[in-house]
Amino acid sequence: MKFFQYEHLPAHLQEPSKSCCGLAVEMDATLPESAEKTAGLRKLLEAKDCFVRAKLEADSDAQGVAAANEA
Repeated sequence: MKFFQYEHLPAHLQEPSKSCCGLAVEMDATLPESAEKTAGLRKLLEAKDCFVRAKLEADSDAQGVAAANEA
């Protein structure tokens, strides 16, 4: 569960990570230990990483547009 932590991230990247963390904590607490639970949490972690990268990309694109508008 340590890989779902988000406090170390910059504030603008915490939002997508925090949502996944909440779901991971809920699933970990409510589902019995099993290979499927482990696989599901692993896939959620992969999805979280994708969501954070999508936010990074969107922020980068927005900065590029702002810079182009200033030029």
